[in-house]
Amino acid sequence: MLHVTYEAVTDLPPGRLAHVKEDHGSVEILLDGHAPLADVVHQFNIEIDNMVRSVRWFQLWDDEIVSCNTPSRPLRIEFILENKEHRGVVFEERKGDLKAFVDPDIDVPRFAAVMNILTAKHLSGGRWFQLYGGEIHDVSPEPMSQV
Repeated sequence: MLHVTYEAVTDLPPGRLAHVKEDHGSVEILLDGHAPLADVVHQFNIEIDNMVRSVRWFQLWDDEIVSCNTPSRPLRIEFILENKEHRGVVFEERKGDLKAFVDPDIDVPRFAAVMNILTAKHLSGGRWFQLYGGEIHDVSPEPMSQV
């Protein structure tokens, strides 16, 4: 089973605005709850890009599996400060591309709370999976697959 959680915290090391901790079937995203949202989103984009480029993340699009190495459309996740949903976040997904439009007027704790709900709902669509330690993790109730 794949779990992604967001948490606004106050104990990240100085200068560290976002930290992504990835393990078998889980991603824990820690965000500086006192920093300005724009700064946190900027650093989070760097962190999430590093995670996607690890070649452990995949998107199932129609009958194609997309990764960061897909030549025509490499996998990318980007968070953009733009108000498309008052006090929230909106996902727009295409083949190889997931954009999250974040209302710039919310704070980091609100961002983390909204992302927990939105990410769980988005992952339930079954398009995303993680390959970690030779195991495939997704949101299906079946046991993980070995590769």
